[in-house]
Amino acid sequence: MDIDLQRKMDRILGSVICRFLSLFRLRRSVHAPAPKVERVLVILLSEMGSLVLAYPMFQRIKKLYPKASVHVLLFEKNREVLDILKVVPPQHVLTLDSTSIARLARDSLSVLVRLRRAKFDVAVDCELFSRISSIFSFLSGARVRVGFHPHCQEGLYRGDFINRPVLYNPYQHISQQFVTLVEAIDSTTVPKAKRLVTPEPPETPAVHFGPEEIRETARRLHAYAPDIDGRRLVLIHPSGGLLPIRAWPLEYYCRLSRQLLQEGYAVGVIGMGQDKGLAEQIQSYCQDPHCVDLTGYTKSVRELMLLFHCASLLVTNDGGPGQFSAMTPIPAIILFGPETPTLYGRLDPKVVVFFSSLSCAPCITAYNHRKSPCDGDNVCLKRIDPDRVLAKAMEILQAGEGTQPADLPEEAARRQKVVGIEERGRHGQESRVRENPTYPS
Repeated sequence: MDIDLQRKMDRILGSVICRFLSLFRLRRSVHAPAPKVERVLVILLSEMGSLVLAYPMFQRIKKLYPKASVHVLLFEKNREVLDILKVVPPQHVLTLDSTSIARLARDSLSVLVRLRRAKFDVAVDCELFSRISSIFSFLSGARVRVGFHPHCQEGLYRGDFINRPVLYNPYQHISQQFVTLVEAIDSTTVPKAKRLVTPEPPETPAVHFGPEEIRETARRLHAYAPDIDGRRLVLIHPSGGLLPIRAWPLEYYCRLSRQLLQEGYAVGVIGMGQDKGLAEQIQSYCQDPHCVDLTGYTKSVRELMLLFHCASLLVTNDGGPGQFSAMTPIPAIILFGPETPTLYGRLDPKVVVFFSSLSCAPCITAYNHRKSPCDGDNVCLKRIDPDRVLAKAMEILQAGEGTQPADLPEEAARRQKVVGIEERGRHGQESRVRENPTYPS
């Protein structure tokens, strides 16, 4: 389903439904104590990368409510990531097909029947300000409904039936805010869960593959792209996905790729099948057989993660691949612009972030349903000089010269942790490059 259509339906139809359901809310329930927590529903419909960042939240639920049965409602397209994380049993996952209005309506009715039968005690709505998730939270029948609430902010109406309203904080990493949602279940403060947030990053999930599976992946890769033999592989992901405004200029990826090739590395362009045109443009620019098209090569997130074990570095726009790589040994360079690493940066120390602090950045926020007002001229990303990205890439690659990516997992795990730097432009803070920028001191 088109993302603009989803936004329109959520704004118009969702607001009407929320106002209607609010007629049935119980005012006293806002201060009522939480019941015994035996069944918890987590609603997390959004992007795949958010599931990785929600991992600490699932760990917190298990710690606070070890006997509770946890279930998750999400879009079908994100199911694979949840299965990889293994935070809930497969039979506790409910999915919605969002590819069309008809399928979404059909699945919604089916899921609502299952939710009512399950008799949940708590519904934790992890979506920021979408209405559909709050509607599911109310209709689930859960007595405790936790979710982000605008409080004193204007607009973003999601109904008056969230009885554990949590203040959305755009200055805190989203993984910490997800944990706050769990803390709000039994909170009596106003606003809910006035907890101390420590600067240490939460635990990062890790996915472990067997040595033979990694070797087989390397064998298949070299059979598919024999020109990379004898060279260390750098993966680049030039696509912006559903939000093209997040993409670093293709010209910059071309320049970076050609320079890496000249330094003796192989370059693999990754992405979905529909990104093949981007790969062809990069190959045409580089005119080098060691630049290979891997768009559409991996058929699942699991295959993509295995591919990461065969490469020495990932350079990517903000998006899913950058988050998935956190669960593997590969170091990464992630290019932020319309969104901020303060909220969505990766949680592990193997990452370097480039982010330009323009007056208008970030422009994709929870307050505009991630619809940027930018005219397409994403200066925030254009100001990230490819020569500086190359210098950082070479620093990472040279520091990891002794490690062969397709070797055993324990050898791959020895890769270095990048020491970040901060740079200032002529007119003040132009851009930042730092190690694990999510939790600055």
